[in-house]
Amino acid sequence: MSKNHKNKTEVKAKKFLGQHFLEDESIAQKIADALTLNGYDQVLEIGPGMGVLTKYLLEKPITTYVIEIDTESVDYLKNNYLHLAPRILEKDFLKYDLKETFGDKPFAISGNFPYNISTQIVFKTLEMRDQIPEFSGMFQKEVAKRICSKEGSKVYGILSVLTQAFYDAEYLFTVPPNVFNPPPKVDSGVLRLIRKDNYSLPCDEALFFKVVKQAFQQRRKTIRNSLKTFNLSDNLKANSIFDQRPEQLSVDQFITLTQLIENDK
Repeated sequence: MSKNHKNKTEVKAKKFLGQHFLEDESIAQKIADALTLNGYDQVLEIGPGMGVLTKYLLEKPITTYVIEIDTESVDYLKNNYLHLAPRILEKDFLKYDLKETFGDKPFAISGNFPYNISTQIVFKTLEMRDQIPEFSGMFQKEVAKRICSKEGSKVYGILSVLTQAFYDAEYLFTVPPNVFNPPPKVDSGVLRLIRKDNYSLPCDEALFFKVVKQAFQQRRKTIRNSLKTFNLSDNLKANSIFDQRPEQLSVDQFITLTQLIENDK
């Protein structure tokens, strides 16, 4: 038996990587089944660990890649999923240029995401939205709810608006802590993002991001007060949209707001 051989208990979850290994097969299957397989034939799983979700992704009629920073997990996967070995990327998802693997081809993203980088994973997905028609996976429940929430909700914020500008977001189901090793202290939630048919905004996209982020930095204030640094004309600030607080504005209203600022003379 080679010294590299791992049995299932040998990969220990590492706190500094935010690892919580899912141990419930039926939930792993449900996460894999959340993919619609529309508009792509490749999927990238982030943080596969010991492959509980990978196993079900490999059953799908698509090509599965995995990206994993933990060398112990990589060794385990190479030994237990031999045919996957050429498609195991031993890289940091946040730093790796995914075009090195996928070129300009579309791919979906799936995974049981490490809590400590989950929002950064979403922001990187938004940057690569031209290539990512679909995204599904597991987050801390409150983060999943925030991504999917609508205007008027207390948890509606930057992540909600920026994600929903480009994707239709759906909260699918809640996962209790006891199905993980080690169990996290909170519930988890699985969501699915499906890119909108028309995902280019009718406004300056860089300005849109800036407006949304600035507005929510002072979410209790009216838009008029939170966007003071934009030096807007008095004429524009008289518009009733500036009486609202950011959590009251829909994605479409944020687009309208950006257009108004763009055209402010």
